Amino acid sequence: MPSKSLSQTTQKSIAVAGDETSARLDRVLAAHVVELSRSRLKALIEAGAVAVDGRTIRDPSHRVNAGATLVLDVPPAEPATPRPEPIPLNVIYEDDDIIVIDKPKNLVVHPAAGHWTGTLVNALIAHCGASLSGIGGERRPGIVHRLDKDTTGLMVVAKNDRAHQSLAAQFASHGRSGEPFERGYLAFVWGAPDRPQGTIDRPIERSPRARDQMAVREGGREAVTHWRVLERFYADPRTSGRGGKGEKVGLEAVASLLACRLETGRTHQIRVHLALIGHPVMGDQTYGSGFRTKAALLRPGAQAALADLGRQALHAHILAVKHPSSGEIVTFRSELPRDLARLHNELVRGRAEAKKASPDSS
Repeated sequence: MPSKSLSQTTQKSIAVAGDETSARLDRVLAAHVVELSRSRLKALIEAGAVAVDGRTIRDPSHRVNAGATLVLDVPPAEPATPRPEPIPLNVIYEDDDIIVIDKPKNLVVHPAAGHWTGTLVNALIAHCGASLSGIGGERRPGIVHRLDKDTTGLMVVAKNDRAHQSLAAQFASHGRSGEPFERGYLAFVWGAPDRPQGTIDRPIERSPRARDQMAVREGGREAVTHWRVLERFYADPRTSGRGGKGEKVGLEAVASLLACRLETGRTHQIRVHLALIGHPVMGDQTYGSGFRTKAALLRPGAQAALADLGRQALHAHILAVKHPSSGEIVTFRSELPRDLARLHNELVRGRAEAKKASPDSS
């Protein structure tokens, strides 16, 4: 029986009937969810909005069996084309082909459920007018890559379709084609790796337990992150529980600053990968919530800086791409924003104090 309107619903459960066994997933959904087009349902499947017996399936041609339960998450009805909004942009570079911006925290890149206005796209439409590439669609004009809402740093946007095609190809290969390309991040993480550098090569896909989160899972999409330790920071010696007045204590690494380079560009990739190796990004309430108590090991100034941060301590600080027109490699750099610079300064002060209290400093 045809389902009711989905305009007020967010989830629909469907039991696969006996005569639907071995049918394609998209066709079964189309037979039950008549309010949505086949192409729309296919897009939802590929976006990870469909689960079969609790397992996320992204292949529209996946064959289902009788008795299986399909769960479809349907986003709210989308509004009209995004409108221009006078949101200030920190423009690093701009020409007829590209615009490079330094994205602040608390800014969503493109309109989506819960954030239909006040996005980077709204700001770009106001700034660039009709010059943005239309390949990405009405709600993603010119967008070839994204940063999380609370991740700061560099983003490049295409201002015409030719530039969009060139940049999209570069972001798809992430330098694997042999052409120079770089996406570099600075990440403040809990703890300190036991070696100076390394590579995390583990597949990532949407978490089956929380649709707004990602997870390392076999069979997921390839994800490769390279990391290198830039600095180590040490615990406030007063928190060690060792040593009396005038007695020096040993150094205990409580946090590090890592340089991360992406070889692939999966959602939440750096955050998921660093949490996997036991060094989640500081301030990350999604993938590092279990490390919250570590803040007590920091000196008071660093504790306050972290508490005021209110987001993951992650910043996209290097972006190098081949210019769509000239073919030259253009490299952009962004210094730490004020909130992360404050955290860094306080961690450095804490390190100096810890070294003074350490026997190694005498």
